[in-house]
Amino acid sequence: MTGDDMTDDPGGLFRCEGISKAFGDTRVLTDVSFSVGRGEVVALVGENGAGKSTLMNICFGMPSIIETGGYSGQLYLDGQPVRFGSPKEALEAGIGMVHQEFSLIPGFTGTENILLNREPVNRSLLESVFGGRINALDRPRMEERAGTALSKLGVTLDQQTHVSQMPVGNKQFLEIAREIDRSRTRLLVLDEPTAVLAESEASILLEAIRKLAADGLGIIFISHRLREVMELCHKVVVLRDGHKVAEMPTRETSVRQIAAFMVHRDKEEAEEQRVAKDFSAAPTALSVRHLWVDMPGERVDDVNLEIRENEIFGLAGLAGQGKLGIPAGIMGLKPAGGEVDFYGQKLPLNDPRACLAAGLAFVSEDRRGVGLLLAESIQMNIGFTAMQLQKQFLKNYFLFATVDEAALEKNALKYIDELAIKCSGPLQKAGHLSGGNQQKVCLAKAFTLAPRLMFVSEPTRGIDVGAKALVLNALRRYNQELGTTVVVTSSELEELRSVCHRIAVINEGRVAGILPASAPLEHFGLLMSGEEVEPEASAPCGEAVPAEVGA
Repeated sequence: MTGDDMTDDPGGLFRCEGISKAFGDTRVLTDVSFSVGRGEVVALVGENGAGKSTLMNICFGMPSIIETGGYSGQLYLDGQPVRFGSPKEALEAGIGMVHQEFSLIPGFTGTENILLNREPVNRSLLESVFGGRINALDRPRMEERAGTALSKLGVTLDQQTHVSQMPVGNKQFLEIAREIDRSRTRLLVLDEPTAVLAESEASILLEAIRKLAADGLGIIFISHRLREVMELCHKVVVLRDGHKVAEMPTRETSVRQIAAFMVHRDKEEAEEQRVAKDFSAAPTALSVRHLWVDMPGERVDDVNLEIRENEIFGLAGLAGQGKLGIPAGIMGLKPAGGEVDFYGQKLPLNDPRACLAAGLAFVSEDRRGVGLLLAESIQMNIGFTAMQLQKQFLKNYFLFATVDEAALEKNALKYIDELAIKCSGPLQKAGHLSGGNQQKVCLAKAFTLAPRLMFVSEPTRGIDVGAKALVLNALRRYNQELGTTVVVTSSELEELRSVCHRIAVINEGRVAGILPASAPLEHFGLLMSGEEVEPEASAPCGEAVPAEVGA
């Protein structure tokens, strides 16, 4: 199936008509209508805050919708009006949803998460006396069913590994496999399913989605990767500021046009050639020698790097090859060994506080699990680490200190403006923000520390086409204006090429090679596949032309 294929049942499975929703005085959806047919893949796109997540929460009967006054408009399933009062009702009707943020149980294995609350059991003769609690789980059947669901996605992983020990890519496959295992699922909502996947993993998942659709499953595909939308989906629905502004077959549109509908401006206009920079004479900011990191699924064996002052350095590689383990090990989040020097001073490993005190900062790819205090306000999240380490935002008295709320608010407002964080104000809880805006809060927290070197892992994961440019430009600005050395880890090679000066490709836990960002794409591909590339001594360590929007 490709985006040009037509389904034989357009609109016959699921339909939204005139959906509107407000949170208090803030209207987030206005008269939105679209449909999904059997075997049809429909893309739902829009900037963060456009209303995509709210619309899907309505379709799935999420408590946050019911508790805030419900919605107006009507949903139809197989032509019959429906109104779900809970996710359980939606699941029983055949609607499955994979949220952008994981809902797995960390202490359970992959199999246990896939089969949660649907475990097959070996029935006991004593069941009639003691009830179902006397029955034992049928572990072999559980493994078989979980393996079948994963095989439909074209992936293999260790189903006995606890989720807490898995890389984020594996967690995403588990989330989708759980929905596939449900026998009643007729409509599957996928919210940014490839955002945490490497390019090779994303290709596997897209092919699996095609097969699921070919079997008659209707799919709503939410993504900011517009090229995936063009490749996979039959049609695209564009939301902007809570309104549906476009709906068209993918064969009749383009990445450029979709991006223009999303942001009401052309993000590809005025791409600029940026001046290449040579950092060969710059002092070494970070020296890494024989680094090993014990991170399940991202083990680092023997990494050697020299990162220069004031450069933007990229870490690329396929999933599981170690790129995410390098910053996690250096920052003390995972057990590590080797030698790391920061401006000539030995950096103690396995000590996160010492790293932060030395002038390093880290933005994790796991914003909810590592990056944020979800129940706290935006301003507290942005200022908390600086308050702890640098005693910022405190009023000091003779025997005690109190939080300087005014300073905390002023700092938050600065970053809300600079990073265009869509929120009701600095006191809004971080857990109530969309995923992309949560990522911006994590960046603001790191910027507040004014670090000399900042690690940023997957900086635009789940961020829309407009916000992506804003975040990458913020990294460039802090690098250029403040002299901050930035190390960016990303699964999107074109993203790295658009912002970095040099890029190290990590393969099998080691540095396969380091190339200028302007090097040919095929050279990066060779290094990622374990092949050697002849060094280009004449190539400067310069910046590349910004990547095409949606790539």
